Amino acid sequence: MLYIPHMGRPPLILVTPSIERRGVEFHDLSASLSVRYNNAILKAGGIPVTAPTTTDRAVLAECVRRTDGVLLTGGDDINPELYDKKLPRKVLKTVEQTPDGGERDARELVLIREIFRQHKPVLAICRGHQMLNVAFGAKLVADIGQQVKTPVNHRRMDQPLELVHEVALTPGSLAAKICKTTVLGVNSTHHQAILQPAAPFVATGVSSDGIVEVMELKKKSLPFFLSVQFHPERLVQKHARYRAIFQKFVEACGKNKN
Repeated sequence: MLYIPHMGRPPLILVTPSIERRGVEFHDLSASLSVRYNNAILKAGGIPVTAPTTTDRAVLAECVRRTDGVLLTGGDDINPELYDKKLPRKVLKTVEQTPDGGERDARELVLIREIFRQHKPVLAICRGHQMLNVAFGAKLVADIGQQVKTPVNHRRMDQPLELVHEVALTPGSLAAKICKTTVLGVNSTHHQAILQPAAPFVATGVSSDGIVEVMELKKKSLPFFLSVQFHPERLVQKHARYRAIFQKFVEACGKNKN
């Protein structure tokens, strides 16, 4: 399904790509985006538009203006210089940053500023979840294995399409309403994390070890805001509640159309 008839023109969703050191064509530095993000948006009735690989503030502001919402995706680690300049060397060794010299970090910081300035709906996933926290001045756990005592394995790269641990959702939260539950099974493929949300946010989903798996706004200042550590786009084929996340996001974008 490409669009939902009652919505009229399908909303345009700006989607942030990852950066690869070697792409298919000529092995250039390349933009990369899992088709699962696009497919999840398309099936929910939106049209995905990949964000350009620029750090030009005016261009990025115009991209946000011309689209109806923004999806901040997963990918490589965020530069620790942006959130904690005193990390031990053994922790720094675990960080795998984007190969573009920090341009993705800079680009997404601009996009986040514009999302809030222009009051656009946003869905943030994994890296995007973490980048929101960094953008508002809070720290990250750079490596769960070294910095958090936990029996939970958050880096299940062997089962990216499976529910591998549970998250307790706050009753009455947006996430609980969308997913129609207060105990949510999630996939988990990350080694960085949030323990303390930045000032505008509140944790509405937490794993048993205290890691923040879902964040929402304390005060509703955007038409839609949901930030998750897990990857719902990888779960939409098997589970209706993850499809509902994209459906509610795209619906909000549809109501916010230019």
